[in-house]
Amino acid sequence: MAPAYNKGQTEEAYGRLIAGSGQREKVFLTTKVSGFSGVRNAMYKEIFDGLPGAKQEAIRKRALEMREQRGVLKPGYFFTYYPGQANPIELTYIANAMRPEYAHKVEGSARFRDFILTSLEGSLKRVGTDYFDILMCPHGTNSPEELEIPEILRTFEKLKQDGKVRFLGFTSQTDPGGVLARAAQMEHYDCAMVAYNILNAGYLERSIREARAKDMGVIAMKVAMSVATHHKSLQPVPRWRIDKIHRIIPGEQKAPVKAYLWALQNPDLTAVISNLWDTAHVEENLGVAGRKLELQPA
Repeated sequence: MAPAYNKGQTEEAYGRLIAGSGQREKVFLTTKVSGFSGVRNAMYKEIFDGLPGAKQEAIRKRALEMREQRGVLKPGYFFTYYPGQANPIELTYIANAMRPEYAHKVEGSARFRDFILTSLEGSLKRVGTDYFDILMCPHGTNSPEELEIPEILRTFEKLKQDGKVRFLGFTSQTDPGGVLARAAQMEHYDCAMVAYNILNAGYLERSIREARAKDMGVIAMKVAMSVATHHKSLQPVPRWRIDKIHRIIPGEQKAPVKAYLWALQNPDLTAVISNLWDTAHVEENLGVAGRKLELQPA
């Protein structure tokens, strides 16, 4: 779940599902702090907008250099999973380039704490529960620096002490390998949900192993979106992607189902997120759980 999904209606739907059932303790619930990274970007932009033009240009240049050095948008690593995914990247790296000089004005701000608290309280109310098992913050991390905001850990520890959350995680689909590697080094995130599929796997394998070595849970997302998408503007999916998964897993199963089956062969993953839009999806996807097979060369 996330507050951003269907304007909060996803959380409300889960709330109706468990309401009055007495089954809350048998359900593992996760929600996210949507828009958190945007708070950081907005604060840095407020400072940026007040700087002289020459200073702005130097920051833009440094931001571009950082992106290129890290290969954030490198073809084969960066893939668009939803429209507008790339939009925040420029502001994210402007913030990163400004960080050495202006972090003291932004990173310790109470606005982060207030944003997390407000988001969580809204989610608790919509779902009708007293706590979440995982709180993902940030939701949609675009760079490792976003994980280092001090108020994330401080606020989480207070919420955990109050019994409102149990574990801390984050999600990332832009530079997921770099973000996951930094999280493993920091050792205060319990889990991560990262974009991992047949397209970008080579860029993530090392980070996934490092995270698991630190006892982090690693949840793969966007697994099937490598070969299928419900976003009209991203259709049709390039044929070479579909051909690739069919080479890896021969047979009559649908490409998205094979994509899940492929990911489930990785012993370093804790779980794989699957789309469950209707009964057919549920039946097809549950059918691959626990299956082992030998993957063929791509």
